[in-house]
Formats: sequence, C-alpha cells, structure tokens
Amino acid sequence: MVRAAVLPAVGSPLEITDIELPEPGPGRVRVRLAAAGVCHSDLSLSNGTMRVPVPAVLGHEGAGTVVSVGEGVTHVVPGDGVVLNWAPSCGSCHHCGIGEVWLCANALTGAASVYARTADGTELHPGLNVAAFAEETVVAANCVLPVPDGVPLVDAALLGCAVLTGYGAVHHSARVRQGESVAVFGVGGVGLATLQSARLAGAATIIAVDVSPEKESLARRAGATDYVIASDTTAKEIRKLTGGQGADVAIECVGRAATIRTAWDSTRRGGRTTVVGIGGKDQQVSFNALEIFHWGRTLSGCVYGNSDPARDLPVLAAHIRAGRLDLSSMVTERIALDGIPAAFDNMLAGKGGRALVVF
Repeated sequence: MVRAAVLPAVGSPLEITDIELPEPGPGRVRVRLAAAGVCHSDLSLSNGTMRVPVPAVLGHEGAGTVVSVGEGVTHVVPGDGVVLNWAPSCGSCHHCGIGEVWLCANALTGAASVYARTADGTELHPGLNVAAFAEETVVAANCVLPVPDGVPLVDAALLGCAVLTGYGAVHHSARVRQGESVAVFGVGGVGLATLQSARLAGAATIIAVDVSPEKESLARRAGATDYVIASDTTAKEIRKLTGGQGADVAIECVGRAATIRTAWDSTRRGGRTTVVGIGGKDQQVSFNALEIFHWGRTLSGCVYGNSDPARDLPVLAAHIRAGRLDLSSMVTERIALDGIPAAFDNMLAGKGGRALVVF
C-alpha cells in the first residue's frame, strides 16, 4: 500500500488515500517517486477540460528510483534514477513512422488501463499513463527514461513535462534564431522553461507577459529582458518594445482564446505564433481571411514541445551540467501530496511558478 492523490470523479476534490499497487508484470516497471511537478494539465484533467478515465491517480511530471522490473525489461534495473515519460511513442503508427513521435496515435492508450486499486478494491486508472501523484507507481517500460548523469533526481521531475515542452516550443516548433525577439505569454512552469530556452537560443529581446506583477522577478531570472502586465494594450506594448514591428516569435503558454489572439496580434508581419497552452472547446479564436493574408504570420500548435524525450533529454542535461539551464529556479513551492489542491488554487489565481511534490 502506498499513499496517492486520487481523483474519484471529474470535478471532485482529490482524496489522499492508500492504494494497492501490483508487482510489475512483463514489460512493466515499479518506481518510487522522488518528486512530481504540479502541472496545469493536471488541473485541466481534474476539472474536465481534458478527458481522463476515472477514478484516477493524476500526475504526469515526475522522477524517481526503480524499485523492481518485470520480465523483459532490460534498459533499467532496480536502483536506477528515471524520468517518467507520460507520452511514450509506439514506434509503429503513421506519425511515429514519419518522425513525429510527439503526435503518436497510441501514446495515451495506457491511461485507460487499470493499474491499481484502493483499499476497498475500487479500480484506478493512471492519469496520463504514469500516475505520479503517489509515493510509488507502476508503469510501462517505455514510460521511463534514465536520468542523465549530473542531474539531481528531484530536479529531474521537471524534465518530464515543463522543460521538454518549453525547450521544444522554442527550438522545435517556433525555431527561434539568434538575435530574434520572443514574447512569452504566461509565467508558470512551462513559461519559465520557455523563457530560459529563448535565452539559450540567443534571443536578443525576451518579453514575458503575465497578469501578475509579482512574477516579474521570476521572469527576469529566467531570462526575460522586459516584463509586461497583461492588459488590453499588451500587443501595442510589445510592438513598442520591438521597434514598432512586433515580436519575431510569440509563444502562448496559457490556453485561453483571448491570450492566443493577443499573442497573434503581438507577432510581427511574417512572424511565428506558437500555442502551447491547452484550452477548452469553449475557447474560440477568430481571424478574418484578409488579416491572415496581410500579416503572413504562421500560427501553429505545439504538443509536448514537439519533442522526442530520448533525443532531447541528453541535450537538456548538457545545458544543466554547464549551468545554462537552472531547473530549481522554476520551483516556487515544495509541497507534500496534501498540498496539491492548494497548488491547483494558486494556478487558478495566477500565483507562483512550478509547485513540486517532494516525497
């Protein structure tokens, strides 16, 4: 029996309770969590913005130590530090076949399985495959990747979502070039990773946008050269900071229609707008046909940073070891399992960066 944060039903409060994990069967791995990040996607799963089979244990950004492995697992052994990969590629679908592993058609099939039970026998699903809001979890072997050398295990949890997403949004989706200007909308965990990644890419002007004045110091430590409080004049302010043209690249990390529209309006003619934030079906964004032609901008979605974790983790580790990427600076609160509901409330209120559950 291990402690876990269980979502009994969509829209219900999380329940911190004991769950029973099975021993890992063939192709499975049991992991003792060191830390798990509280991501906005977890909030979206809990409130129904994104669909998830319930009851479920949420949490998809985590790292820990292998406790035991099932038959056929050879790439990790007990005692290894691992990063959880919530969206493993199957290697056989159309998108995997053309190298777009972040769009794998089968990446989330494991989320519908039953992986554990409560003390009274209720079947539980693993939210986004890995169920990281628990002291231990059992996952498919392709959901674990070895922690790169030189990366602290607790900090490595952030590699599982926020950092891969932010880094990929900059380097794979928007393809930020040396000397360009970048506007980042939303200074949460992903936004902070995006700001650091824009700095790594050599962006000359990095503008952070958020509703909270209190996040300015966080944003500037991450690499922002300018800070704009979100308002009706945000696009105008960004054009003023970029010589009247608008940003070469705008990256939206919020997932709201109004913010996506503002990011688009803040991008220069011929620039690139990348949407990372996950919004609900009710969030409708409108463009007229003439402006699409006139502005010549590119608007693109971005899933998991368009990343391949197996390819990108070693690159991120090199930046961490060299001191160019600071994971711990993204964490504004370290909490226990019972602190997750309050972390959700802080996200809704626009407070803080990344909350990290430390076991």
